[in-house]
Amino acid sequence: MASIKNRRRRQEHGVLMDTSQPVIASYNVHKCVGRDGRFDPERTSRVIQEIGADIIALQEADTRFGERRGLLDLARLERENGLVAVPIAPAGKAHGWHGNVLLFKEGKVRDVHTVKLPGLEPRGALVTELELKRGGALRVIAAHFGLLRHSRAQQARALLELLGEREGLPTILMGDLNEWRLGKGSSLNTFRDAFGFLPPAVPSFPSNLPVLALDRIIANRKELIGSVTVHDSALARVASDHLPLKAHIQWDGVKETDKQ
Repeated sequence: MASIKNRRRRQEHGVLMDTSQPVIASYNVHKCVGRDGRFDPERTSRVIQEIGADIIALQEADTRFGERRGLLDLARLERENGLVAVPIAPAGKAHGWHGNVLLFKEGKVRDVHTVKLPGLEPRGALVTELELKRGGALRVIAAHFGLLRHSRAQQARALLELLGEREGLPTILMGDLNEWRLGKGSSLNTFRDAFGFLPPAVPSFPSNLPVLALDRIIANRKELIGSVTVHDSALARVASDHLPLKAHIQWDGVKETDKQ
């Protein structure tokens, strides 16, 4: 309701102003097809440039059926924005895993794990551990959950089971979780039990008048990320049916010895 009431007061939001803290972001690029029905990877790349993220998770960056094929010019994103895609194996024509791509600017990839999420739809998550240039390690999970509530519950539990088997690290989960419910039936409750504090919901869908908080950026500690905001620019409103989300990484929360 707040989004509807404030639709006439929407402002242009570009890159976050505090440049001392790295920016993380999540963006469902809708296979580079905008609300106008036009396939335009160049426009999608311009929105990514607007965001100015140091780490960004993309969803629907590959074709979905048959031999998956990447839709963006990754070489250009690296050349113009310094963003490098986390590599997955086996290398093929796809950019990522089930459409999930994680791009980052500085640091070193320590580990990459692809997860096939349960459910009726083909969904996945990309779990990456990064050694950051400024020191410390960070685990980033880029995910895209299904449209069915039962599947989302299964997918949330699968991710938590995986994390329980791995070394404890500061962890950020971001992506299109397709979860707008906040009650007992919400898959977000699974993460609340394990992560504790969850940032307030930020509506990101549909991009022309966002009323549903389908996209999320959450962390396993309150001090790891700053306030989550929507990147609401004129270009972003038409380039996809989702608006991107972004937040700052708080360096005090990135300590390799900390446990979940």
